[in-house]
Amino acid sequence: MRFSPPPLLYADTQASSDMLYFGGVEVHDPFIAFGSGRKRLTVQSALELGRVKRTSGFDEVLSLETWRDRAREVYGPKAGVAEIITCLARHHGIKAFRIPDDFPAGLYQKLLKLGLKLELAGGMLFPEREIKAPEEANAIREGNRLSAVGYVTTENILRSTKIKGRNLIYQGKPLTSERLRFAIEVAIKEQGGDARDTIVAGGDQACDPHERGSGPLRPHELIIVDIFPRVLKTGYYGDMTRTYLKGRASEAQSKLVTTVRDAQRAAIRMIRVGVDGSDVHDLVNFIFTKAGYETRHDKSGSVGFFHGTGHGLGLAVHEPPRVSTVSYQLKAGSVVTVEPGLYYPGLGGCRWEDVVQVTKGPAKLLSKHPYDWEIR
Repeated sequence: MRFSPPPLLYADTQASSDMLYFGGVEVHDPFIAFGSGRKRLTVQSALELGRVKRTSGFDEVLSLETWRDRAREVYGPKAGVAEIITCLARHHGIKAFRIPDDFPAGLYQKLLKLGLKLELAGGMLFPEREIKAPEEANAIREGNRLSAVGYVTTENILRSTKIKGRNLIYQGKPLTSERLRFAIEVAIKEQGGDARDTIVAGGDQACDPHERGSGPLRPHELIIVDIFPRVLKTGYYGDMTRTYLKGRASEAQSKLVTTVRDAQRAAIRMIRVGVDGSDVHDLVNFIFTKAGYETRHDKSGSVGFFHGTGHGLGLAVHEPPRVSTVSYQLKAGSVVTVEPGLYYPGLGGCRWEDVVQVTKGPAKLLSKHPYDWEIR
């Protein structure tokens, strides 16, 4: 059996979901954390040491000031993070570490020069993150409850909006992507979430799946609203998408929306332990093709269905596994989004997204909100 070196991380928990997973506590400045045997250790400044000792999952919390002094005794007054890590490694009898693929390059080079061996993870640093314990699934469910708060806000605003020619008027002013996004994010903030970069994109803007949206929203046009809030208490995310239209939908718009919803239902029904995610993706493509929706790629971009069917969700918005063209057998306890979409400039875009946990039987829904999309 191949020996796997203990993990080493240097990051803050905003930038690194691995760090948050490893220590279970938020720290907003980069810090050292590593494994030694079965223990998880970290080095913290006086500013953070007491709080991290009280609230984290680390087995040992060491003083940064103490270990900086030790490093300076060995390496001189300019000793920094690399020298502190090297002293810690020698103290604990560690000759090699396993590091995340996004480990700081400058620190990597310094540690190599100081004699440490470093092995890139070449994927997930903590593969066990893919399988979500019940408390993690509940945290994701809470994230999706916050998403639903955003959709209730969206629907209330759209119902209160008046159509005047080519404009949507809300509280006497044109309703824009920015105004609706701000209302969504405030409502979620009030209930303990942080919804950044929420997508509110109408008309042709919605045909670029990651376009945040800007400017006036128009009547009788499809509006994609994608909300992926972070639960401030736990750090876990929700991720849901709903599609709306204020006014009256055309037959073509109605067919588009119905087809995407049918594909999503079929994909969710197929997901269970042992199923290949690429087969789920192929099913979505088959449904779209059968309904007459072609996917095309040219120099100006792509139309149709041109992204994955889903992705893992947890302490990061996008994490393994993927439900896409890549073959991958789904595992019990994995949490994935299911988000087929169709995008055609001139007609508009539609995406429905929910979150499920993989089981031996039917997938367990971790998100819930109605699909009432046409608001008159």
